Amino acid sequence: MFSVALIGPDGSGKTTIARRLEASFPGRFKYLYMGINAESSNVTLPTTRIAEWIKHLLDNGQAGKPRHQASQATARSRGRVWSTLRILNRFAEEIFRYALSWIYKKQRRIVVFDRFFKFDFACDPVELSRMPMSERLHRIWLSKLYPYPDLIIFLDAPPEVLFARKPETTLQFLSERQRAILMAGKALSNIVRVDAARPLEDVYSEVEHCVMNFRGSPHRNSYPPE
Repeated sequence: MFSVALIGPDGSGKTTIARRLEASFPGRFKYLYMGINAESSNVTLPTTRIAEWIKHLLDNGQAGKPRHQASQATARSRGRVWSTLRILNRFAEEIFRYALSWIYKKQRRIVVFDRFFKFDFACDPVELSRMPMSERLHRIWLSKLYPYPDLIIFLDAPPEVLFARKPETTLQFLSERQRAILMAGKALSNIVRVDAARPLEDVYSEVEHCVMNFRGSPHRNSYPPE
């Protein structure tokens, strides 16, 4: 058994296709969300739920205050201790979910990851150098030490198409995420690019073909030339 990660910016169809794979092959595929949004996660550590609950309490507590007072109160409540605990919990969450995927594979299942931490946090060296130390250490841990999935499928589409499907961010942000993913996967041999601008049925058929014909051998890196 093996793991396959569906990656790409918001609007590329990761969740829809991952869930469809699990539904089409019950008992053979196991869906596992590998992003930071606790509300979208199907499995999380209890500490992550507690942290989200505290965050909502803090946000709601500042809602009625003047802006400058709310900013000062937020800065005090989310100081260094809170930031450190949050990063440590993120480390634990990432280890926990990958360990869980290992258990699923031992149960003779194909694990399909919806998103993947290594690519969600991918960034260029200039951006990395401007981050706080805790964020830099976290990204270095992911890029250097966190394991890769066995197969990576990049659902790629023009930013304009992605924005039309899910206008929750900006065209610039979507373009930046595409570039970061392309850079992170450039040297990998087990990554396949799928044109996600096509109708869902066509995209799903190609993804299904890639997964069902994967036998553990490296795929040709199908990224477009620069």
